[in-house]
Amino acid sequence: MVDPAPRPYGDRVRAFRLLARRNFGLLWSAGLISLTGDWVLRIGLPIYVYQLTGSPLATSAMFMAGTLPSVLFGSVAGVYVDRWDRRRTFVIGNLLLAAVLVPVALVQRADLLWIVYVAAFLESTIGLFVGPAEGALLPLLVEPDQLVTANSLNALNSNVSRLVGPPLGGVIAVATGILGIAFIDAASFLAAAFLVGLMRGTPSTRAPGAIVDGLRTWTRLWRDWIAGLAIVRTRRAISAIFLLIGIAAIGEGVFSVLFVLYVVSVLGGGAPELGILMSFQAIGGLIGSFLLIPLSTRASATTLIGWGALLFGTIDLVIFNAPSFGATLALVAVLFALVGIPAATTFPVILSIIQSGVPDAFRGRVLGAMTTTSSVLRLCGLGIAGVLAAPLGVVTVLNVQGLAYVIAGIAMLVLLPRAIRADRDATAVVV
Repeated sequence: MVDPAPRPYGDRVRAFRLLARRNFGLLWSAGLISLTGDWVLRIGLPIYVYQLTGSPLATSAMFMAGTLPSVLFGSVAGVYVDRWDRRRTFVIGNLLLAAVLVPVALVQRADLLWIVYVAAFLESTIGLFVGPAEGALLPLLVEPDQLVTANSLNALNSNVSRLVGPPLGGVIAVATGILGIAFIDAASFLAAAFLVGLMRGTPSTRAPGAIVDGLRTWTRLWRDWIAGLAIVRTRRAISAIFLLIGIAAIGEGVFSVLFVLYVVSVLGGGAPELGILMSFQAIGGLIGSFLLIPLSTRASATTLIGWGALLFGTIDLVIFNAPSFGATLALVAVLFALVGIPAATTFPVILSIIQSGVPDAFRGRVLGAMTTTSSVLRLCGLGIAGVLAAPLGVVTVLNVQGLAYVIAGIAMLVLLPRAIRADRDATAVVV
């Protein structure tokens, strides 16, 4: 990455001009609204399930139900994303996501919790098409040298939603219970579908008869799926990125379950404290997103990814163990803000390497395979959390999450530069 501009301020101005592009601006706005609704659900629903059952295992089962589809269908969904019109896939998928949430509002007793599990399974399944469709569509809306900037802006709206959604989710969980949580997230999906439906002139990747062929011709489906996996295997930089994603996914699975227990049992908090900590991490994420815009033209991708993951894991370890040394909630909140900075500077660069290093015809499959890989190992993390939290303690198991990122960061600093050089020598493609 070469520095083409002398002033970070100018980089940021050019970045925000991307939002003036109709199609990219609509996609960005849809993502902001949808992610805000997701955070309301992500914070409010686990609290509601835990309060309804008092069981860490029941909470873990909810996360497992939402992760299982990625293991079963993630890579296959990417094949269809590469065949279908990506804008239409995004719109229809969001409409279906809104519909799935309606039955969740009926869960008022523990014996109805199976509805939450089914809804989590269906939401995750539909998301396997929506997420890769959005990721594969974005490179068609901006210039190749604007990919990191565009993904930085997406990281920015992700952190804005993280800032707004968690405290809103905590308040809604206390004030309205499951009904308000489900309604807010469903409304966000409907708004996202409406905005992306307003996009015009987007390139279509749908070939005549592709949907029918994709549903009926399993032999062709199998060939397409194998071809997507071959890209991951033969592009060394993509393989290295998959290694990072896999290692980090184990830690994220642990964190998904035990973060709620950490706030309740270690910090002595509840829904409001949970929302506050996530909002502080979002503040750090906003800072990181702003920093990434000029940094992306001044630092290499390997530096941003490797050091970002390493710092993220190190700060996480401090967060999880700080209460043992008398740290207050205020200090932990500051640490959450700090950990948000490297978090925001890592994933957009990872996504940009995949988007620029994979041909357009294969992006959906590679992104789908990434989802499957992450989900398989995230399930391992969820299992670790559900089984080991009671005998070993919440903090001990949470340390696995921090160590996973530390290991991943070191691995990237060593492996990724060599992988990028090998790909350049073999294909003359600059990533």
